[in-house]
Formats: sequence, structure tokens, C-alpha cells
Amino acid sequence: MRFYNTLSRKVEDFKPINEREVMLYTCGPTVYSNAHIGNLLSYVYWDLLVRVLELDGYEVNRVMNITDVGHLTSDGDTGEDKLEKGAKQTGLTVWEVAEKYTSAFLDDMEKLNWVKPNKIIKATDCIKEDLELVQRLIDKGYTYETSDGIYFDTSKFPKYADFAHLDLENLQAGARVEFNDEKRNVSDFAVWKWVREGEDHAMKWEFLGREGYPGWHLECASIIHYHLGQPIDIHTGGIDHIPVHHTNEIAEAEAAFENTLANYWLHCNHVTSEGEKISKSLGNGFLLSDLEERGFTAMDYRMWALQGNYRAERNFSFDDLASAANRLKNYKNWVVLRFQNEVEDKSGLRELEKRIKEQLTDNLNSAGALAEIDKMISVLVPDDEFVEFLDNTFGLKLGEISDIDKVLKEKIAEREIAKSGKDYTKADQLRDELREQGIKIEDSPEGPIWQFI
Repeated sequence: MRFYNTLSRKVEDFKPINEREVMLYTCGPTVYSNAHIGNLLSYVYWDLLVRVLELDGYEVNRVMNITDVGHLTSDGDTGEDKLEKGAKQTGLTVWEVAEKYTSAFLDDMEKLNWVKPNKIIKATDCIKEDLELVQRLIDKGYTYETSDGIYFDTSKFPKYADFAHLDLENLQAGARVEFNDEKRNVSDFAVWKWVREGEDHAMKWEFLGREGYPGWHLECASIIHYHLGQPIDIHTGGIDHIPVHHTNEIAEAEAAFENTLANYWLHCNHVTSEGEKISKSLGNGFLLSDLEERGFTAMDYRMWALQGNYRAERNFSFDDLASAANRLKNYKNWVVLRFQNEVEDKSGLRELEKRIKEQLTDNLNSAGALAEIDKMISVLVPDDEFVEFLDNTFGLKLGEISDIDKVLKEKIAEREIAKSGKDYTKADQLRDELREQGIKIEDSPEGPIWQFI
């Protein structure tokens, strides 16, 4: 198995810490609003990652966070907390906002048929661990205090710039006028923020005799250490996390606990819509429910996602989604062939499984794996075992497609009798009745084959 490791900037053979167990962490959503399809894409890819690891015989211990506090509107430790902003926009409390959009995200992921992580941990449920981590950083001399919080001094962590290949000298020289002059270095970041006088912040906890709340990066570092241990095998997230969030997370965790945070880092690329960045302000931040209102399903979107690679920038369009939906329909009509044909020679299916696995274990090449299937649709008839393999691997719910009922089968047989007797009027009538019930009949030398319309 091979992955592109952001840490080394190259594709590497995957070698887990333990022989058959993989410790995996996924950066989860910030739950201040609904997740749009661009947000959801990475979670489809990380679900594929889990499935491929399991396909290769690994037991996956996966933890994901839910950011329900501490993520400011700016990555530079300025601006309003996103949960507070969401509360003002909706008229709900911050706790209600977090609960509402956490539920919405989890509902979407259930529709997308994910393998649920072993643990899903809210930021607000790990404050004790956060504060232990902050205290360790203080005790080790990595922090200093300003009027608005406790900051990590990046100059005391020599490898700070390595992960994102940051040019700290030019970053310092290009600091904006509004740069916080209490910070010693432009790259320093808050590990704990104080609630200052006059500031309305509903989520707050006491530390060192003052009320405050965690910096955004803190939760991931503490959750990984206390729930998975260091180092973990794989850390996943979006490429936008590389220069700030993951860089700061590494600094906190490795400075506090003097051990590598993760051995492999996988990052998902951006999604655009008709060539523009997906955002609510541009009106292209489509939700999964928006796709459903247009007649598409969550599985159509999942197929669209699997047609690309997590490292490639994707462009979403409804034409491409329609193509993915058509491909999924072709797969559905393929897997129902097992109800109509006896599969005697299964060697071709086992060889196809092997080729699919080879593609997927090569940096999650799901597009290549689907292409292998497309080559064989007109050649092979799947059996139950192969359909189960497809579902375990791609999560497209193909195994849930059932055989048609007895009444429809009787109509198909009746149509054959009518055709044999040259009663084409009745045969056409029965064909039309079947179409009205969503079944299309394809005549072949071996007899009629039914398909979904």
C-alpha cells in the first residue's frame, strides 16, 4: 500500500507502527453551519481510506473531532468565534448551534454510508485534556502570555517551519500593520484565549484564575495524544490545514510530549463549482439536500467523489453529477444480472477483485478502480460475493438492490409467450406496463434481461 505523504512530499510505502492495526485521526467539521458538498468530499475520501485499509487486512482505530468551540473566523487568532457568529445569525445559543449542525453533519454522513469512526469527540468534551497540554507547554517554557491569551513561541520549536515549508523570514517581513504587536513572532499562535472585559463569549472555562477558551489547534493535539497516543499512523485533513492548523498542531503536540505526532499525513485538495471556489456567498455552496431536491441521491454524489482522487482539485458541476448518477445506474443494472444468470466460472471476478485492490492500494486510486470495473461490465456477471466486495470497498449500497417481485417476473414471462405466439400487440403492452413500473426489457439470444430505467 502506498500513499502520498505530505510530510515527505512523496509517495511512500505504508508501514504501520503495529503490524495489523492502524491508528487514524481525521480533522472533523467546525459545526457553525451546514456542511456543503465541498466540505463533505474529504470525508468520503477518508471513508474510502478506512475501507481500503480494512480491505488490505488492517484493523482501523479511527478518531475524529467535532470543532464546537475555539475556531475564530481568522486563522490568525483574530475575529469572532464561528460558533458565536452562527448563534447570532440563527438566534440560537452557541450550544444549540453546535448540536444542530453536528446532527446535520452526522445525518449527511449516514446518507453517504460512511464507516463511522470508533470515536467522535467534541472539542468541548476535552477541555480537561486541553488544559493539561497547555500546562505542559507552560512548564516546558514554550509559551508566553499577552493581554488576550497564552501564545506558543514558535522560535523555541526549531522545526516549526518544516512541515509546511514556511519562509518565516519573509512571513515576518510581510506582516500587516494590524499584526498583534504583543506577539514575539508573526507565526506565534494562541493555545488559550482569554475572555476579555466586555467580550460576549458563551463558551468559557476557568484556567489560572481567569475565564478563557482553547485555541483552535489545541483540541486535535490533545485528542490524538489522549485517545490514540503518539505517534499515530495517519493524520488526514484538507490542504488548507497545512500552513496553519496542522503546522501548529504538530508544534503543540511534539513540544509537549516530545514525540512525533503522525507518521503519514494525507491531505484532500479543494473543490470548485463551475470553476469558482465553493462558498455560500457565491451561491454555489450546495448542500446534500440541494442535490436531493434536484433528483439526485447521496450515492450519486458518492460516485461523483469516487470518480476523482483526493489529491486532485475537483470541479463540481451538475452535468458531471448526472454522469456519475448514470454510471451508478449502470452498476445497479450490472449487479442485478446475478438474479437472472447462473455464475459458473468465478475466476474472472476474483481477478477483477485483485485489479481493483491494486488500484486502490496505490494512493487510493478509486478512479482507476472504477475503470477496471467498466472494462468488465459487458464480460462478467457478478455473484453475491463480488457484490459484497464492491459494497465493502466503495460503499455504494449495491447489495441493497433486490430482485424484482414475482408479479413482474410473471409479466416478463407472459411477454415472452406473447412474442412466441407473434402477439406483438400484447407483447408491446406488457413491455409498456413494465416500463411504467421502472423496468426495461432487453432482448438477447439467451432470453430477456430486465434492467432498471
